[in-house]
Amino acid sequence: MYGIVLIAALVVTGGAIAVIGDRVGSRVGKKKLSLFGLRPRHTSVIVTIVTGVLITTLTFAVLAAASENVRVALFGMEKLNEEMRGTQARLDEAGAKLAVAEKQQREAGEALKKSQGEVDALQKEQAELEARTQELAAGNEQLETAKRELTEANTALAAQNGALTTENSELEQKTEALRQGLIIMREGDIVFRAGEVLASGVVRSNRPMDEVRGDLGALIQLANAGAAERLGGDKEENYVWIYTPEYDAAAERIIEGGENMVVRIVAAGNLVRGEPVRTALELFVNHTVYREGEFILSKPFTFTGTQTGEAESILMEFLQEVNMAAKEHGVLPDPIRGSVGVMGSSQFYEAATAIAAARGSGVISAYAREETDSIGPLRLKIHVESDGSAQ
Repeated sequence: MYGIVLIAALVVTGGAIAVIGDRVGSRVGKKKLSLFGLRPRHTSVIVTIVTGVLITTLTFAVLAAASENVRVALFGMEKLNEEMRGTQARLDEAGAKLAVAEKQQREAGEALKKSQGEVDALQKEQAELEARTQELAAGNEQLETAKRELTEANTALAAQNGALTTENSELEQKTEALRQGLIIMREGDIVFRAGEVLASGVVRSNRPMDEVRGDLGALIQLANAGAAERLGGDKEENYVWIYTPEYDAAAERIIEGGENMVVRIVAAGNLVRGEPVRTALELFVNHTVYREGEFILSKPFTFTGTQTGEAESILMEFLQEVNMAAKEHGVLPDPIRGSVGVMGSSQFYEAATAIAAARGSGVISAYAREETDSIGPLRLKIHVESDGSAQ
């Protein structure tokens, strides 16, 4: 609206000046006035020119007076341009900052989305943990209940244990009394001890069943004769009892094994006079353990002569080690005594005398006197050496 009023004012002013200039020019032309000595026609042109200049000047003056924008356009354009350039620079800077801010806003939005996802996951995990906590709390309550029940049960069991312990003590006392009574009752009448060998021998394999059974029968007769002698009875009477399936199995094992077997008839338990002589069969593979003259064991000794029976003690300790070595090599020991060999009293005396004669350090050695199989017994030959000479 302001621009329309300004334009209208300019049009009116310009028209008025034009009319005035025309009137002045006409009057100058009619009166043939002259300025500065010029011709009237030239004077009229000058008046027209001046009139146009006045119109333009007056127009700009009116515009400048009426509008600040016109004044700025006429007199402050450079300054305006500089301000516009500064404003554009600030605008570009603001745009760059805006772009950075938008980028940061996008990144913040993505981080926010990610954080929201993590928050959702954490909330879900928290819900699961709360549910699990509730389950654990319920389980703890059940455990506490079970614990109380177990405590009550343990208390009851402890009471029962006390009663059972008392009963067990009473039973143990009664059992011990019965055992002692049985030992006292049976000790004087035991004829054969458990595991005692009644008869033994080697039964060869790779033969007909009748011959193997014949050898087993001969061993049974030998055991029966020994039992009759021990019991003081008739040798024609059968004292030894063997379980028939065990007897048959032993015969089959000897035949099928293909190796000569040591057969022992042993007492199945402590046998009291008047009871059947119950026996069992023990089978061992027979093989040669020592050849005649084969070295068995040697041991250094020192005889001081300061103790009674010192030589016999040294010899007995050595014979125990020989016995152990022979058992490890396969000679079957006596089940009751645990020994594998025999030695006459004269041989023992000679060896002890040789040890005593050494009067110092020496070496005692044992050799097999003859070829010895698994069944034994092992007969020894003892050598005592002192100062390099045999005694």
